[in-house]
Amino acid sequence: MAHPYHVLFLCTGNSARSILAEALLTRLGGDRFRTHSAGSRPTGRVHPMALELLEQLGHDTDGMRSKSWDEFAAADAPRLDFVFTVCDSAAGETCPAWPGQPMTAHWGAPDPAACEDGDEAQRLEFRRVYGLLERRIRIFAELSLESLDKLSLQERLDEIGKSDPGATG
Repeated sequence: MAHPYHVLFLCTGNSARSILAEALLTRLGGDRFRTHSAGSRPTGRVHPMALELLEQLGHDTDGMRSKSWDEFAAADAPRLDFVFTVCDSAAGETCPAWPGQPMTAHWGAPDPAACEDGDEAQRLEFRRVYGLLERRIRIFAELSLESLDKLSLQERLDEIGKSDPGATG
């Protein structure tokens, strides 16, 4: 694989989890990665609490938008090296045929936007999910991708998605 690696985070609405993951890998991955996110049924807007949290934590949110995964299946789309689903419903859907046959893994996380216990509880849930994704993405960003054969790399990607038992939603 050549640098930079193109990584796509998928979720159904592309408004919370996949947006958080995109921001995290952009920060943690440096020049090694070009990070994207998309949804199978995008909401058309990034969740306000996702933007609020990212801005509080110093992430650049300029240009973040909710978009369809169709943008990344088009002929002129970036050639993807990795595709990670971060919600269970997107993992169960039939994904488009990605150009370049990227490596895939499921890194499910609870949907913080689904928290209905009030704003403060929802903010805490966004922080918790951010922490879960940060731990997984940090492990991924620190992998020596060039030194792993494809089977070993796939095993590591799958292990990362299971790194917080009981956290998937």
